[in-house]
Amino acid sequence: MSKIVDLHNYRTKAVEQRAFGPWQKRFDEVYDAKTRLSDLSDKTLFFLAQPGEDSSVAYYEMIMGVLDLGPATKFNYLPTEQQMQVVDIHLFLADHMRFEMMCRLEWLAAHACQKYSIIELVQNHRQMRDDCKANPPGLSASHPGHAT
Repeated sequence: MSKIVDLHNYRTKAVEQRAFGPWQKRFDEVYDAKTRLSDLSDKTLFFLAQPGEDSSVAYYEMIMGVLDLGPATKFNYLPTEQQMQVVDIHLFLADHMRFEMMCRLEWLAAHACQKYSIIELVQNHRQMRDDCKANPPGLSASHPGHAT
């Protein structure tokens, strides 16, 4: 008897492995297709919120994995349009990593992309970016700069 293969599940697992395989080695944590920014450890979130080459490479590993563009080491060999796409998504995600950090510090009430998985943020970044522009995060009532 033949074994039935769920193609959607197979594709999801393939994206998970490409996207998060390098992160699991880098951060020694487990991630899957449902992992959201709020699921990241404080240590990982702090690392990804930092500017610089180390965090950029980590973003490129994950983004290029989701988009099936190869390993991060091949970034410089991508066509310019794909490089710009990866950089655009990187900057979008970095902003939201920082928003997530501010939520944990109780400086922000919430941000629009909290409900989406990291993979969804990459796959749908243009739509998400527009949605997030329309609904920027607001200061938490506990923040000293919050207008009363």
